[in-house]
Amino acid sequence: MLELAILGFLYDAPLHGYELRKRITALTGHVRPIAESTLYPAIKRLEKAGLLERATEPGAVAAPRHVLTLTEEGRTELRRRLAEPVQRDITDENRWFTVLAFLRHLDDPAAQTAVLRRRLAFLEEPASFFYDGDRPLSAEELEDPFRRGILTIARATSRAELGWLRETITALDG
Repeated sequence: MLELAILGFLYDAPLHGYELRKRITALTGHVRPIAESTLYPAIKRLEKAGLLERATEPGAVAAPRHVLTLTEEGRTELRRRLAEPVQRDITDENRWFTVLAFLRHLDDPAAQTAVLRRRLAFLEEPASFFYDGDRPLSAEELEDPFRRGILTIARATSRAELGWLRETITALDG
């Protein structure tokens, strides 16, 4: 998820490490805050793989700043990861939002639709946070108001996403 976010934000424009961290935090930080000790090793891995380049610019007031730029290989890798997301990127809501934030970088509407269809298929499967054996429980079956609340909120969110997915797939297919 972190590498995808780095590639996605750098696809649009070169960024300083600090600015990149702010953007990633705005996208995912409410769930997984991004520490420098996590971000910079990921940047170094991507740089070593030839997916991004680092250039030093003089600082206006402070020390020199490193500007990160996506290479052509990095642009290709981002599009590959978006076209072929791993299953966890489809099923984990926070990872899914990261994919969705950059899916516009796939130039082919059919490729975008294929990714959206995978998410749609996942959401259409019966599921719950709570089970009776193998049977998913609905909110109406729970006496615990807090667990019922979880399922009620999740159902509303899923309905909204399902509607958006179907509408967007239809538009992209059209």
